[in-house]
Amino acid sequence: MTKIFRTLCGGGALVWVVGLYSSSAIVGQTGATEALAGYDGRTNNLLDQVTFEAARDTFNEREEISDGLGPVYNADSCGQCHSNPVVGGISQVVELRAGHFNGTSFVEQIGGSLINDRALDASIQERILGSSEVRTFRTSLNVLGDGFVEAIADNTLIGIANGQPSSMRGLVIRVPVNEAPAGTTAVARFGWKNQHASLTSFSADAYLNEMGVTSTLQPTENTSNGGSVAAFDTVADPEDVDGDVEIFANFMRSSRVPPRDAAQAGTTDARAGSNIFDAIGCNVCHVRTIVTAPVNTPILGGFARVPSALANKIIHPFSDFLLHNVGTGDGIVQNGGAASRNRMRTPPLWGSRSRNRLMHDGDSLTRNDAILRHAGEATSVINSYRSLSTNQKNQLVAFLNSL
Repeated sequence: MTKIFRTLCGGGALVWVVGLYSSSAIVGQTGATEALAGYDGRTNNLLDQVTFEAARDTFNEREEISDGLGPVYNADSCGQCHSNPVVGGISQVVELRAGHFNGTSFVEQIGGSLINDRALDASIQERILGSSEVRTFRTSLNVLGDGFVEAIADNTLIGIANGQPSSMRGLVIRVPVNEAPAGTTAVARFGWKNQHASLTSFSADAYLNEMGVTSTLQPTENTSNGGSVAAFDTVADPEDVDGDVEIFANFMRSSRVPPRDAAQAGTTDARAGSNIFDAIGCNVCHVRTIVTAPVNTPILGGFARVPSALANKIIHPFSDFLLHNVGTGDGIVQNGGAASRNRMRTPPLWGSRSRNRLMHDGDSLTRNDAILRHAGEATSVINSYRSLSTNQKNQLVAFLNSL
């Protein structure tokens, strides 16, 4: 699978790039075309259909103890957390994180901030310790179309941040590209805390932390609240001997973007709600349109180049992929340093109509509730929302329900 992908990329590593968006125009390369969209199980042409379906099957395949599952873990397949309405979509599944804020900085709970929900033996079940008063859930999000997100140029995301009002400017962070030579970094864009810039790094992280399967990129088994799990670890590390990490990444890279609900989007209310979305400023962070980088543009710190299937494509993620403080920060620090403690990545809204548990923790159950939880950098936008008539609020919700 790796060889296939590198051939598609011109024999080298993988890379992506993107243009800028404003409410009235797309600023980017000429001749850009819309990215392929659909919940139809079709490839975006990065991989051929047969290879894509094989990668999807691997993404959805359940791990067994003999494969290296656990000893502490959350799920036994990628598809268990990404499945609605199709493999790679959203789900109701959440993970649990915890730690302590000492008044100056965040300190992970011993063994790491991720508290796994499942274990191969009851004696190693992880728990939140009494000293960990910072506690949060994190919902699973859509990964369909993420190949196009990986193909956004770093400078595009930086440009989006620079174009935002200072009071709403997203935080750009650079993170390691784990599959690249040591010291290689790129602008982060994946995960609720922007933990990763590449889908390979993201996949290796999830394989270890969600399923307990080690790989060459994440070769060290997790502990149970800091204690050894060696007595229950029967498979030699690294456990990913089939290259599943790269196959997971290539499935995501080859998937089509979530489609709009055409019937809903065409209603009078949804069209009016779309205009309201822009008028009150939701689109400052939930950026409607981005254009991926031209073919062969270096990305991931120069480790990869954008392949033609993902190059110069118009996408509508409704996200700037930046970290913001909108009053709902979970207090957890990962790759972003102290400044990211109460910031979260702007969640892409594409495909969100298939999600009924909203915000990072899934604690908001209506679109109105989720909007009203916004504060901080979003205060002016939410004040404008509050001033809307009931009919206008319903129109905005109708628009959101079309995404």
